Amino acid sequence: MARIARDEYVQIDSLKLGPFDTNSYILTCPLTGDSVLVDAPAEASEILKAAKETNPKYILITHNHIDHIGALSELKSKLRIPVGAHRLDTKGLPLRPEILLEDDEKVSFGRISLKVLHTPGHTPGSLCFLIGKHLISGDTIFPGGPGKTKSPADLKQIIESITSKIFVLPDDTAIYPGHGDSTILRKEKEEFAIFFSRSHDPTLFGMCFGFHPNHLVNGLPQYLYSVEGLRQQKVLSFC
Repeated sequence: MARIARDEYVQIDSLKLGPFDTNSYILTCPLTGDSVLVDAPAEASEILKAAKETNPKYILITHNHIDHIGALSELKSKLRIPVGAHRLDTKGLPLRPEILLEDDEKVSFGRISLKVLHTPGHTPGSLCFLIGKHLISGDTIFPGGPGKTKSPADLKQIIESITSKIFVLPDDTAIYPGHGDSTILRKEKEEFAIFFSRSHDPTLFGMCFGFHPNHLVNGLPQYLYSVEGLRQQKVLSFC
């Protein structure tokens, strides 16, 4: 477990779990010890150990992919606390969440009010969670680009989610993604600007991590495919 942030409003601890090193987060109110667990990738015992000095109130799920919910059933059975997820991602969950979270909804624990952001694109029900200037972003945004998308329409949607819901936040907002290291919003906005300053094939889509200038190949992020490139069994670039 690593303590990645602490201020007067919130303490944030993270664990990298499972074969994909998925980040699980424990958000704790410093004043009361009440906490929220975000995502349950694997190794429920490790999450329970990390949270044992807190008073867990909810398990919140950023999206329904298996690398984020592998330990959800066990965690739920041990803690017996409500699970929250977006209604569009409930189908892929191993249990029925007690709370269906919506955009702009607030979740309170201790003296903290967490804001829910619905950011579809990676999945229809993808969520981010905001506390002050701390954003738990799931697989919506990473250092260097958006999360994985399965079609050009999904890429367009995730970019719309990022620009309309995340880029409107203060530039010094810290972003804690579903995999890898944290980043700062200002940096991600700069990298997106570089990408959008160029013209691109409108059929692009693909994997995460790719808008950083060092990841560009012929002006394209290394992670992006094009429809025509796939027809030719050729990937334009791959991260």
